Amino acid sequence: MSKATKRKHVVEEVMNDFTLPEENQQFVRIIASKGNNLHEVVTTNGEQFLVSMPNKFRKNVWIKRGDYVLVEPIEEGDKVKAEIVRILYKDQIRYIKGEGLWPTSFDEPEQDAKDEESGENDSDSDLFVNTNRQHVTYDESEEEDDSESDSDAKELEPHHA
Repeated sequence: MSKATKRKHVVEEVMNDFTLPEENQQFVRIIASKGNNLHEVVTTNGEQFLVSMPNKFRKNVWIKRGDYVLVEPIEEGDKVKAEIVRILYKDQIRYIKGEGLWPTSFDEPEQDAKDEESGENDSDSDLFVNTNRQHVTYDESEEEDDSESDSDAKELEPHHA
């Protein structure tokens, strides 16, 4: 099987798999990527440990901090205690919530992420500010002119800070 074909099947499986967890599997949230396909996760009760990403996901599917995954414990691990079974996206999480199996302790961060995506939480404080450029702000000021009394003309005046 070619790399492109494998990638296509793996991505399709990850995006369209809506199965529910088995009894030995648990939901966790990624809190850090440790490299070498290891990720630090936190469980619903606050326990933190490392999980490994199986070969089929490597270089095909990426996960980042704050993503949710379904893991299955492994017996032989001291530091690495589980292996990722599935990466969960919004649609899968919505399906699991509909079935009543989503842990309530993970509901709050999910709501914050929805607020940021919908634009309800418009904070530019997390944006990178380039300190090598001069900061220019533009103020809107109204000019009232007797000849243009029917329309308000606005002119932008630059102010250097």
